[in-house]
Amino acid sequence: MSERGSLARALRRTALPLLCAGAVVTALAFLAEPLFAQGYTPREYGDFPIIGSRAAVWIAAQLHLFFAAFVLGVPMFAVVAELVGMLNKEERFDKLAKEFTRLLLVSYSATAIWGAVLVFALITLYPRVWGYLAEVFAPSMWVYVGVFFFESFTLYLYYYGWDHLKKGRAKWVHWGLGILLNLWGTIVMVIANSWLTYMMSPPAEVTPDTAPDMVRFWSAFANATWMPINVHRFIANIVFGGAIVGAYAAFRFLSAKTDEERAHYDWMGYIGNFVAITALIVLPFAGYYLGREIYEFNQQMGTTMMGGFMSWLWVVQAFLIGVLFLAGNYYLWVGMGRIPGAERFQPYTKYMLVILVLGVMVWATPRNMIASRDELTAMGGQFHPFLGVLGVMSAKNTAVNLMILTTFLSFLLYGRANKRPTVSWAQRGTIIQGALFVIAAAIVLFYGVYGYFVPAIVRIGFSVYQVLAVLAAIGGVVTLNVLMMRGAESRGEIRWGQMPDRAQYALLVLAVTFTWLMGLMGFARSGIRQHWHIYEVMRDTSVDAATPALGYASIVISACVLMFLGMVAFIFWVGGLAEKPVISGVGSVPPPEPAAGD
Repeated sequence: MSERGSLARALRRTALPLLCAGAVVTALAFLAEPLFAQGYTPREYGDFPIIGSRAAVWIAAQLHLFFAAFVLGVPMFAVVAELVGMLNKEERFDKLAKEFTRLLLVSYSATAIWGAVLVFALITLYPRVWGYLAEVFAPSMWVYVGVFFFESFTLYLYYYGWDHLKKGRAKWVHWGLGILLNLWGTIVMVIANSWLTYMMSPPAEVTPDTAPDMVRFWSAFANATWMPINVHRFIANIVFGGAIVGAYAAFRFLSAKTDEERAHYDWMGYIGNFVAITALIVLPFAGYYLGREIYEFNQQMGTTMMGGFMSWLWVVQAFLIGVLFLAGNYYLWVGMGRIPGAERFQPYTKYMLVILVLGVMVWATPRNMIASRDELTAMGGQFHPFLGVLGVMSAKNTAVNLMILTTFLSFLLYGRANKRPTVSWAQRGTIIQGALFVIAAAIVLFYGVYGYFVPAIVRIGFSVYQVLAVLAAIGGVVTLNVLMMRGAESRGEIRWGQMPDRAQYALLVLAVTFTWLMGLMGFARSGIRQHWHIYEVMRDTSVDAATPALGYASIVISACVLMFLGMVAFIFWVGGLAEKPVISGVGSVPPPEPAAGD
């Protein structure tokens, strides 16, 4: 079947559902008009059987966001992989980018389906809230639909025109379609972010008495937490996309029948892990930015988030992020077994493991404990003598920055394992790199300890110095490493495919953990509104007005994660049926006999 025929079928499949949906919406509008003309008053809330209205909207929104994060994150590094393949003339990167994009086709449909489910749930179960938001954000909603339409056709042109547009200069046209696809996706994300952040941080001039048509559009659109959410979600989508692609590679690696397939998916899993962990290193900084803006918008909301009933939620969050760091580093350390020359670095991994474990322990230490009156008396007050020291942000900021430095060191050692620098100043450069690590760690420790001896308002500012020290060290080390590795000699080819199965389970753990973490943080962001649909503007007067307990929230989030991963497993299976990739250029060799315990 020709590429043009496939493209035409894809366009017909896309246009027909969109036209039908538009016809249905138009018909409903005409049918509803006489009701409102006769003075019909719409209901404020609807009822959903068994699980209730809030859980129904919650599940629909969460599954839509999971798929949306995937279809926004994957095209970002698919485009990068395609560019690397064009510049370096390496076919394997182009094949990798196309395989990434193939996963998007079914995922994109799932995103649209769950988005439609969410809209219908809001219209039928929370009509008053939806009507208010529709009146405030009507212009952006039409833009959203238009951009979504263009994004759909761009995706089909990008995938089905892959081989046709790879001839001569047309390859840059194809790459431009990938850039355009990412642009459309980013615009869709920032528009939708304005709607949800308005519910959390409406402009100060908006009050319960303000009519929706009197709310200034741009003031509502660019509200206080809009840009922090944009930054945080942009980075989180990259992490999520990398984690899901890594899980796909692990799935295909474990089911591979040939050495060539194992080599290909081993390399693909490394790329996914590299993207996910690299973005994860930056993600906590974006989280601090968002938290600071929430505090600045409304101190009570910030206190509820960090010091109120949600404070123990952050203990769970810290544990999950610790799992991400440990699993990502473990994958790299195991992967060193297939790299010639890596044996000289492996003795240092146990020390890095100690730093990571201690960091996770400190980061997961609560500030206070849920205790009875007798237990509080035995402790001598609200704060445990030990927990009171490690449970404050000075200790936690110090721990997470040292974990980030350690993870970056793992990547550095992994990347240099099979290379021998040839520049004359290589030894001095390595010493300077080590000094940058030591200086950054010393700055982090200094401000972490000094924070115990200054007021809280001063201590908060110390986190900026710690972050800048870590980022400066990372930037300096990367710059030196690029210069040092020019013309470096190889110690041997990486033996792709010679990876124990347990390393692939680490990639699966990354995907599951980050999916759960995304749901948990979504609850934290939404839950701080408490009994408000729109904070201090529209009160929630439904039977679900109270903020759910953490136990109930964990059950709902876990159900969403299981549903999403089940659908992703189906997408992986369909992706395997779509076409068999021609694998070449990975550099595989026959694997050795498996060691005991592998």
